[in-house]
Amino acid sequence: MRITSLRAALLPWITAVMWMFAFAAHALAAEPAGPPKPANTPASLGYSDHGADTCLMCHGSDAQLMTIFRTAHARPGDPRGPFGQGGLQCEACHGPGGAHVKAFGAQPAGIVVFGRGSPTPVAKQNAMCLTCHQSSVAHAWASSAHAANGVSCADCHQVHSASDPVRAQVTQAAVCAKCHQAIAADFIQPFHHPVPEGTMDCASCHDPHGSVAPAMLVKSTVSETCTSCHSELRGPFLWEHQPVTDDCDNCHTPHGSVQQALLKERPPMLCQQCHDAAGHPAVPYGPQGLPGTPDGMPNPYLLVGGCVNCHSQVHGSNSPSGRALMR
Repeated sequence: MRITSLRAALLPWITAVMWMFAFAAHALAAEPAGPPKPANTPASLGYSDHGADTCLMCHGSDAQLMTIFRTAHARPGDPRGPFGQGGLQCEACHGPGGAHVKAFGAQPAGIVVFGRGSPTPVAKQNAMCLTCHQSSVAHAWASSAHAANGVSCADCHQVHSASDPVRAQVTQAAVCAKCHQAIAADFIQPFHHPVPEGTMDCASCHDPHGSVAPAMLVKSTVSETCTSCHSELRGPFLWEHQPVTDDCDNCHTPHGSVQQALLKERPPMLCQQCHDAAGHPAVPYGPQGLPGTPDGMPNPYLLVGGCVNCHSQVHGSNSPSGRALMR
């Protein structure tokens, strides 16, 4: 009797549950099917299943590599970066690594290796960088001296480093000196621009990614580049000195010199390269005017500054009486 009454009490509840399941099944059947999953999933394109987590199973012990997580490339909150939402992480730069993983670390053709001595062609290395940095550096790169000589981005930049030496003013020159050794030697001379001291760097005058100017200068001409700092010499002056308006390199060597003011020669020998003996002064000055020269007499113009003792405004003058650049 009790069992019969219990069945009678549970019957409404059992019926309600059955109706709920039936309604849910009908709703699922009526719901339209979602769009088909794309065939080009990361796995189907040769990428690893778990991105950087897969890479770090082997490469996580490399302390230098791990510093990438302190750089802009590995910011998970930056949608433009490789580690942003939906990004391919390590494989965004190094290419699909699925075959690399399946081969237990063997180097298949698809992996991009960066740097000097890499089996990956320089053009392919740089193409990976330009997929993101096209707008910032590529406008003159193709015609630059660096591109013509097969320089890759990774030859200068350390992408995995928390602080890229070539982007820091105090360390940039050391990176450039790995190739430009002769110019680096010029900065050892007693008179030089303050690059070794870290007050300025190579990029203060040169654009390493390319320029339409000679020597990849940041300005159109040598003189424009120089006067961007030495603005007091820019002019225009009432009385111009033609070599100054033409090119600063006529008298100065930019990287280093044994002469004061980075001059190519000391006055008056420098001046006499243009101002010959037919004018003022009538007698050319040379080594025979130095003390200790056999049969020579010490010449004061060679000992105390030369022509600039009188012609002090050698870069130009705004004085109405400054025709001879003496005031």
